[in-house]
Amino acid sequence: MTQQTGYNEFTIEGRNAVIEAFRSGKEIDKVYILDGCQDGPVMTIKREARKHDTLIKYVAKERLDQLSETGKHQGVIAVAAAYKYAEVEDMFALAEKKGEAPFLFLLDNIEDPHNLGAIIRTANLAGAHGVIIPKNRAVGLTATVARTSAGALNYTPVAKVTNLAKTIEDLKDKGLWFVCADMGGTTMYDLNLKGPIGLVIGNEGEGVGRLVKEKCDMVASIPMKGDIDSLNASVAAGVLAYEIVRQRLG
Repeated sequence: MTQQTGYNEFTIEGRNAVIEAFRSGKEIDKVYILDGCQDGPVMTIKREARKHDTLIKYVAKERLDQLSETGKHQGVIAVAAAYKYAEVEDMFALAEKKGEAPFLFLLDNIEDPHNLGAIIRTANLAGAHGVIIPKNRAVGLTATVARTSAGALNYTPVAKVTNLAKTIEDLKDKGLWFVCADMGGTTMYDLNLKGPIGLVIGNEGEGVGRLVKEKCDMVASIPMKGDIDSLNASVAAGVLAYEIVRQRLG
């Protein structure tokens, strides 16, 4: 059974429906499976999920009942993406088409869909050519993300990668420099943020992870004049993005 929840986001309930969704090529963000369930159809779903590198979450029956809209989940609920994911190559093609140096956002485990939607909206308005998110421990392209992006998802490609640190290494080979946001960094106004660049924004609570931060060429801090010590992730992304825009225009 498939339930549409808006913005083409679906929860897909029931074993056969989930298997068919995988085999039809539908973009599945994650699969919730009843913990301890090992029968044939469930093993098939696990196999399909691993083949497509889809996140599997093992949960109690109470959690599945809570997520279910039909009451007939049979121990399996899949969440399909609201929008089709792009490839990183699509972003370079977009930059080339516009005759611009590539400008990408890379998000290290953003978990709040409102933050992700707001960042995609900012990326679009700042002229970025795409947004890269990790497959695990991060929100995907849900209906809430789509709504919060205010239409930007129609224009700004979003790609999902298995390993953000490895992706940064690969993109360095394509000529990109990387700057991440961190309070202990150099004031953003003192950095050269021109040319092909990737802006790395960290998780709402922990910031940019150590492995990802070590791959960055520059660490930028935003001047703070108030009494608290950090900005919301989407606001920090906006502030840094527009310093990059200012320098690119200059």
